[in-house]
Amino acid sequence: MLSTIADYTRLTKDMGKSLTQVATQPDVSRDTDYFLSHIGNVKTIDDFLKDYRLYSYAMKAYGLSDMTYAKAFMRKVLTEGIADNKTFANKLTDTRYRQFAAAFNFAALGDKATQTAAATTGTATQFVTQTMEEKAGDQNEGLRLALYFTRKASTITNSYQILADKAMTQVVQTALGLPSTISSADIDAQAKMITSKIELTDFQDPAKVTKFVQRFAAMWDATQAQSDNSTNPALVLIGGATTSIGMDTNVLTTLQNIKFNR
Repeated sequence: MLSTIADYTRLTKDMGKSLTQVATQPDVSRDTDYFLSHIGNVKTIDDFLKDYRLYSYAMKAYGLSDMTYAKAFMRKVLTEGIADNKTFANKLTDTRYRQFAAAFNFAALGDKATQTAAATTGTATQFVTQTMEEKAGDQNEGLRLALYFTRKASTITNSYQILADKAMTQVVQTALGLPSTISSADIDAQAKMITSKIELTDFQDPAKVTKFVQRFAAMWDATQAQSDNSTNPALVLIGGATTSIGMDTNVLTTLQNIKFNR
């Protein structure tokens, strides 16, 4: 079985090719063809919510599959839109709802909302990306997290955004060697710890994002292999030398105490 780093490198080396391979899979292609050929006919929010196939496709595209059932909630998101800071979507901590309302902006565009690039090809691209991440996660949860973080990293402007997203929190905690129990600490203390160890502006640089995600992947593999007595290549990448697994406490302590090296 390949390591998370190897899987991640293989997929991201040519992301266009990786996405195309997913997009051309029969089930994905069939769902996308239906979406693109029918979404333009949707003129109202009611039309959108009534066509489960269209609606569920869009929800998955924006990572909201687990909220597909909550039609009243999503109706409010779409009805109020995003033009005003006081709208429902803008007041929610989870930015996925703002992204969804921006893509299907019925509040501002009315019956033209489903004819924009964001609502059509943009949503289809999002769907394929989500599908790729999910399929990757079926084999390796660490790979799914790595791909997700890579996609979302450029949107991070403060540490509270990380803490509001369980997946991003898990990536950051793992990369920094922090125990998951730290999530029970005061939220402001957690935010301060993150900014003390990471320059968040680095996430605007794709090369630095890749380096950070590779660090996460190495730590993920090391953590997953704690019970393995063999040599773990992930720790070799971190420490620069052959290291026996068991997640050596010296390695963990070092990673917890250093600021992410840019």
